[in-house]
Amino acid sequence: MPDTDGRLTRIETKLAFLEDAVNELVKASAAQEERLERLQAESRALRDKYRDLLESGEELPHQKPPHY
Repeated sequence: MPDTDGRLTRIETKLAFLEDAVNELVKASAAQEERLERLQAESRALRDKYRDLLESGEELPHQKPPHY
């Protein structure tokens, strides 16, 4: 049954590569989750700041962008 030993070795090798790939995907997913949370917090902060400006009744400055 030498063929069985070779087949088992190939399966174990593939399994090891798959485990590594899954671990890398988990790390990438965690990094994306952290980035998403940061972006959501920034979006909330900007939305709150904009709402506060609108509620203050102050005129929003109308300035030309620096490239004009």
